[in-house]
Amino acid sequence: MNPKVSIIMGSTSDLPIMEKAAKILDDFEIPFEINALSAHRTPDQAMDFAKGAYDRGIRVIIAGAGGAAHLPGVIAALTPVPVIGVPIKASISIDGWDSLLSIVQMPPGIPVATVGLDGAMNAGILAAQILGAGDEAVVKKVVEFKRGLETKIVKANEELKSVKFKFKTN
Repeated sequence: MNPKVSIIMGSTSDLPIMEKAAKILDDFEIPFEINALSAHRTPDQAMDFAKGAYDRGIRVIIAGAGGAAHLPGVIAALTPVPVIGVPIKASISIDGWDSLLSIVQMPPGIPVATVGLDGAMNAGILAAQILGAGDEAVVKKVVEFKRGLETKIVKANEELKSVKFKFKTN
């Protein structure tokens, strides 16, 4: 089985966030790989990865980074594969704003789809949706997942009916 999605992160300290993307891809039965790459500490490996991703069968890259968060942009500059950036509130972060702005403020011609701070779960869902544009089996799993979200809220509203307050009207 060859990976279709590559999850990369600047450091393994980002794994507690990035594993949420892995969980979604696993649930959707989409083959993926996970690696640590750094735009700053392993620039040659990051460049080789980006340049070879498409030829290896990678169709979406999810790149998480904290602090200066250059990894998603550097990868996007070097590959034709769509890149989803996950800004991570790291220990060196300025409350996550540096990561978010570093990823979302890409120059024209180098797009990086960006999810919210620590939003790896949404990155996994977005990767599945991108793949689903050309794979009916994947899009069916996305639709099923979204139905599950609806069911969850319907159930929550039923449970809220039993919550009692003096002036509650429903």
